Amino acid sequence: MKEKIKIFLDSDLLEKYLLGTTNQQESLQVERYLAMYPEVRETYNELQGNLETFAKLHAIKTPEGLKNKIMARIKSENTSRRKFFRYAMAASFAAVMFAGASYFLWNQNQNLQDENVLVNNKIETLKEDMRLELEDVRNQFIVLNNPLTKKYNVKGNKNAKELKAVAYINPVKKLSYINVKKLPHLSKNQSFQMWAEVNGKMINLGIIDESAGQEKLLALPYADKAVSYITIEPKGGNNTPTVENIVAKINY
Repeated sequence: MKEKIKIFLDSDLLEKYLLGTTNQQESLQVERYLAMYPEVRETYNELQGNLETFAKLHAIKTPEGLKNKIMARIKSENTSRRKFFRYAMAASFAAVMFAGASYFLWNQNQNLQDENVLVNNKIETLKEDMRLELEDVRNQFIVLNNPLTKKYNVKGNKNAKELKAVAYINPVKKLSYINVKKLPHLSKNQSFQMWAEVNGKMINLGIIDESAGQEKLLALPYADKAVSYITIEPKGGNNTPTVENIVAKINY
């Protein structure tokens, strides 16, 4: 017998392979020797037969009725599982319903809170608008009825000869208003716009509405040596005044 076969058989690799405890490398080695050497196959077959004989000698007889007990136990466990599954499904459905109801109530509450905030904001905005309007009406009354108020008649230049306005300046109360009584007709793509130059800064006072009426007063920002302008701008107004389109100038 070759020396390497003897060394292999003296090792416990065949026994381990037979019992399934060899690793991948050991299994490959055993299978290679089994394929190559008849002596190794003969020894392996002998070990395999001895193992089968040992297993038969030490086999334990199955207790009487064990099969029936096992089947009954399996049946009982299956019934329990089905009951548990039904209870679990019911519990899951209840949990889903509860979660859905909770989310619905929470969502409704959030919507109510959002609506409440929105309503409160609108109320606060209306209150502020009313306060500003009342303050403006009070200031107009002061300006129009105070003997210290100075009145300036404003006329348009050659580009707006029909323009007529009256400026009211009260240096004591530091209030200024202008009443544009008449505006020339402009094309559809043009509009009149009001400006005020205060402390070197140009302020946009917005579009002058031709249909506002003769009694409408437009507040002017007050400052020493302030200047206001009326210009002709593209429809919708401009961000800065078009100097060549100035049609009226008010110094106060």
